[in-house]
Amino acid sequence: MAILTEKFNTPHDTAPFSQISEKHYLPAFEEAIALTKKEIEDIANNPEPPTFQNTIEALAYSGQTLDRISNIFFNLHSANTNDEMEKIAQEVAPKLSALGNDITLNLDLFVRVKTVYEQKESLNLTPEQETLLNKSFKDFARNGALLDDDKKSKLRDIDAKLSVLKLKFGENVLADSNAYQLHLTNADDLKGLPEGVIEAAAALAKSVGKDGWIFTLDYPSYIPFVTYADNRSLRKEIALAAGRKGFQQNDNNNEANVMEIAQLRFERAQLLGYATHADFVLAERMAESPTNVNAFLNDLLAKAKPAAEREFEDLTEFAKQKDGITQLEKWDGAYYAEKLKQERFQLDDELLKPYFKLENVLNGAFAVANKLFGLTFTEVQNIDKYHPEVQTFEVKDEKENLIAIFYADFFPRKGKRQGAWMTSFKPQYIKDNVNERPHVSIVCNFTPATETKPALLTFNEVTTLFHEFGHALHGMLANTTYPNLSGTSVFWDFVELPSQIMENWCYEKEALALFAMHYQTGELIPMELVEKIKESATFLEGMATLRQLSFGLLDMGWHGQDPSSIASVKTFEKAQFEATQLYPDVEDNAMSPSFSHIFNGGYSSGYYSYKWAEVLDADAFEYFKENGIFNKEIATKFRDNILSKGGTIHPMQLYKQFRGQEPQVDALLKRAGLSA
Repeated sequence: MAILTEKFNTPHDTAPFSQISEKHYLPAFEEAIALTKKEIEDIANNPEPPTFQNTIEALAYSGQTLDRISNIFFNLHSANTNDEMEKIAQEVAPKLSALGNDITLNLDLFVRVKTVYEQKESLNLTPEQETLLNKSFKDFARNGALLDDDKKSKLRDIDAKLSVLKLKFGENVLADSNAYQLHLTNADDLKGLPEGVIEAAAALAKSVGKDGWIFTLDYPSYIPFVTYADNRSLRKEIALAAGRKGFQQNDNNNEANVMEIAQLRFERAQLLGYATHADFVLAERMAESPTNVNAFLNDLLAKAKPAAEREFEDLTEFAKQKDGITQLEKWDGAYYAEKLKQERFQLDDELLKPYFKLENVLNGAFAVANKLFGLTFTEVQNIDKYHPEVQTFEVKDEKENLIAIFYADFFPRKGKRQGAWMTSFKPQYIKDNVNERPHVSIVCNFTPATETKPALLTFNEVTTLFHEFGHALHGMLANTTYPNLSGTSVFWDFVELPSQIMENWCYEKEALALFAMHYQTGELIPMELVEKIKESATFLEGMATLRQLSFGLLDMGWHGQDPSSIASVKTFEKAQFEATQLYPDVEDNAMSPSFSHIFNGGYSSGYYSYKWAEVLDADAFEYFKENGIFNKEIATKFRDNILSKGGTIHPMQLYKQFRGQEPQVDALLKRAGLSA
């Protein structure tokens, strides 16, 4: 247990993964929770009058041992879990929730925070200190410090229940994903599938002692299958299985969890004086209110829907002419979209993949970061890993100063949840004149190497890598005093700007020239392919926009009203999707029971932020394009005003300092080909 609670005797204070086993976590959590409680009591009971330093600053630096253990445990719970870790998570989550309540509901502590807050005009604080003070006061006020004892007790009860329900939701989705396999033994069923996908499926079958080929719901297996498999009935089978995650009559059904999470969030918001959970969340977002979010989503919907309907008609007509299909179903969309793209642009992912060897793409992301921000990435072998596939890097600036430790974890495995994300094992902060540098990780689920080919990425996987790497840069280049204002600790609808802007470089000749080389010949990607990538960037963009808006509207549906009258997850969801629906509904499929972003991740009342941040990123990248995509001056402004500042200043102020103006939606509409 001391392994986790004492200072790590490792290079750069990195996590000693090889020394940690499941038995260490619970005792370490107990010890760290007790230590945090003592730190809080010492602040609350300090006999000295409250000051910014002995109250606000002391609070910001408290709980660091616990935060470190939590980061390690919960990151591994997402990326490398097992049954034992899931049991530990269920046990620990309510304890952490109770501790959070112990802090925010501690009246003596709140009185001290409030005393400092009321003196703020006379304290001569820096902008970062003022932000920290405002945030500290709001965190108490927004989380129950002003409630009477009965209501505080009710809040504790709600938070404990939510902490367990959210974990259970995620575990159920993962269990349903792992339980499904499409096992094929007839080679005719593989028609249309790329060679690398077939090879990976054969390797998976072999690894479990079976003949033939196995396809799963992991994205590198599922997405190519529904995109390329000619056998329509098999596409239907695997697509229906994906749509049933958390929504079938087994132990992993999430319908009751969805309803209970939504209801408890609503009750919590009401308890704290907010009309809905969305009102509570959005009070601390750039968008500010559900009214603004719904107006934003519906405005984009009005602009995108005519294009989406035209595109859907074109796709339907194409499928009819090609295969006599009169009604396009959900399991047909990716398949015919890919065929139409190939026909229209003579471009398909299989043509592009040889130019996107994973190692080269990663080095390309590093090269872009070097040109923009002067960073170098050196792979090192002396830093502990939680899995043999993880790569570790030292990140340095032009003066050879250590900027960050970077972990990269790219391939699917049984104990890893789907999708892609960035996280950190240690935040950046400054204490006692020491600038503690962050340990940042990106986790993806890319197509792995086969016996005959290295890991080759689809173009979508290339943009995913750059997206997560953008989040990583936000964490790595952080340069703030307090850990809770550092890196990605920003308003949720601002956090996607650094990630989404990085995707833009994937479409630019100058950037592709740095890494898009054929894995066998070393030949640079032909410029006509680059032109086709750019041309196809807006292909079916109306439909893609509608899909994204549908998720945002579903999220606001669950969280922007009293959910107590919702009798059926499926019926409710159908009503929310009505304005954005293109494909016929599938009765035994539902999205909400596997919508991990909003029921298990941090995106509740925040899914709109992907589109919100697209407005920011399109406008910001326009600035780069006007002056050169590797313009050092603009890159420095972006680093100094966006990436390094974290949550120290209101994001709109930061954006204006970078751009010189507020973001304009026109850049997004132009890029998406949706301008009138």
